[in-house]
Amino acid sequence: MADTPFVTDSPLLARPGAVPAPAGTPDTGLPWHYGDPFGEQRAALTGVAVVDRSTRFVVAISGEERLSWLHTISSQHVAQLPDGASAENLSLDAQGRVEHHFVQTDLNGVTWIDTEPQRGPDLLTFLTRMVFWSKAEPRDGNEMAVLSLLGPHAGDAPVLAALGIDALPADGYAAVALPGGGLVRRMPWPTDDAWDLLVPREQLTDVFTALVDAGARPAGTWAFEALRVVALRPRIGLDTDERTIPHEARWIGGPAEHGAVHLDKGCYRGQETVARVHNLGKPPRHLVLLHLDGSAEGRPEPGDPVTADGRAVGRLGTVVDHFELGPVALALIKRNVPVGTALVAGPCAAAIDPDSVPDDATVQAGRLAVERLRGR
Repeated sequence: MADTPFVTDSPLLARPGAVPAPAGTPDTGLPWHYGDPFGEQRAALTGVAVVDRSTRFVVAISGEERLSWLHTISSQHVAQLPDGASAENLSLDAQGRVEHHFVQTDLNGVTWIDTEPQRGPDLLTFLTRMVFWSKAEPRDGNEMAVLSLLGPHAGDAPVLAALGIDALPADGYAAVALPGGGLVRRMPWPTDDAWDLLVPREQLTDVFTALVDAGARPAGTWAFEALRVVALRPRIGLDTDERTIPHEARWIGGPAEHGAVHLDKGCYRGQETVARVHNLGKPPRHLVLLHLDGSAEGRPEPGDPVTADGRAVGRLGTVVDHFELGPVALALIKRNVPVGTALVAGPCAAAIDPDSVPDDATVQAGRLAVERLRGR
């Protein structure tokens, strides 16, 4: 896997008050906050905020068979993805473990994919190698940069005027073209009012400035990450490890379920594991929200073990301070760990948020069929 993002520093770091994200983190090169990270989180929930995510790696795929080809090598049902529609998608290995997570939008004859900066070059290499004789042409699409627009007032007239459109797309994952190039698409996370912008990279500073002048508050990646964590949306490589399967990370479901793995599509690499877990088994771990003891000296790091009575029961992911909940984290925890178990993550006591535990008590259809065959 490539270790270096394709972009080292966003030009928006030059904005007054911009504090860069800590070195060595996935968001290195982006503004972490602008002096008031909690106020920025609040603005994203109650007003309107704009977040620079321009280090995300972008791939462009053209060619008349781009969707049918991508359908065969990924986990989402995208063969008939309509023009102006989007979806989340995964690339799995032969054992069903997650290798790549990406968001794709098909618009005006091109599929745009954006993914983590550290994983983008490998994803592009994989896609290029898998073309064979298909009429699909993946290429580096990093002439586009990603911004996120958050908040219930994102559709106010001044913001729309800054974008040059009459209305933001309202339906899940819907996208429309921007008059200056690029697109805006509806997203179901990290808040109930969220849109991603793909804008020409040379226009990044101008678009950001126009949105701020129209009333959007500049918000850093700290705000975006805090809201993402509370929304229980994992980030590959941070909240997942090399063993993670889609069921563990809540990626099951088609676009209507805001998932990245469609359970009713043709064969693809890793499908056997997905089908087996869905029909017969349970995932060994599940993604939960942890509340951390804010009085502890120091904070745990992503990748640290989560322990119970000195025994490792999970893996820590994103750690962040939320403006209302305090220090929180995502973690992959063994499914058989009871909600009330006293946990430790690094120097902090930790507790599972009971509302974050998925309900997996239902017996799968495949398991019921097996029991019937056994006469039970």
